[in-house]
Amino acid sequence: MKTLWLGWLPPRISWIASWRVWQRNATVYRRTFQYNILPNFFEPIFYLASLGLGLAMHIKQMEGMPYVPFIASGLLASQAMMGASFEVTYNVFVKMTFAKTYDAILTTPVHIEDIAMGEILWAVTRSLIYAVVFLLVIGLWGLVHTPWALLAIPAAMLVGALFAGIGLTFTALVPNIDMYSFYFTLFLTPLFLFSGIFFSLQDMPSWVQTVAWLTPLFHGVELMRALVLRGPNLTTLLHVACLAGAAFFFCSLSIRLFCRRMLK
Repeated sequence: MKTLWLGWLPPRISWIASWRVWQRNATVYRRTFQYNILPNFFEPIFYLASLGLGLAMHIKQMEGMPYVPFIASGLLASQAMMGASFEVTYNVFVKMTFAKTYDAILTTPVHIEDIAMGEILWAVTRSLIYAVVFLLVIGLWGLVHTPWALLAIPAAMLVGALFAGIGLTFTALVPNIDMYSFYFTLFLTPLFLFSGIFFSLQDMPSWVQTVAWLTPLFHGVELMRALVLRGPNLTTLLHVACLAGAAFFFCSLSIRLFCRRMLK
């Protein structure tokens, strides 16, 4: 198998080859998107309708904002997380282990690093699709309060890049497909429930807030909430820096580990 990079330096990526991997995924997705997008799209809508409208009868405001928009902005970040995570976990594992799709791709001028980057780019695209559709929905419901919400589109790509790197790292290490139940149940689900989507962390003990700052989705939630409801400030830039730094680290790490996994 072909590879150009196994060290800690940034990988030498052929962006044209990575784009071809992205195109392959996009072609397949165009044929099946109506079956793939609907379940994942309606899940946050159900959360918004049940928890938002239900609890809004008892909780009028959260952090000085109406409760339904508060939840909606947080769910926007979770959409980006889920859109990227599904793509670089089960889908990549099946193509790598069972379908042997990557073995076929490696008979072309595409290298292993290009495959990994192509999958990351496609995962970011999936997160973008989910986030844009959900943003349009909450916009039609009147839950977007600032024109800064347009920046939620690149923000969703940033969140998607981070979770694409994390998910691909796990895929490169996981021994079998059954282990993904641990990833989704013990990692993504706690992030979804305890990153401030449904309740404020400001009044929590200081150690809880510290732990939250060390988790990836929290920064995405705070970033989306600022862009959709309040408008950005200096703290928003800090959230962007945390997301960007973590995304660069995990994407680089995932490419390295993916190369090692493919060479075994």
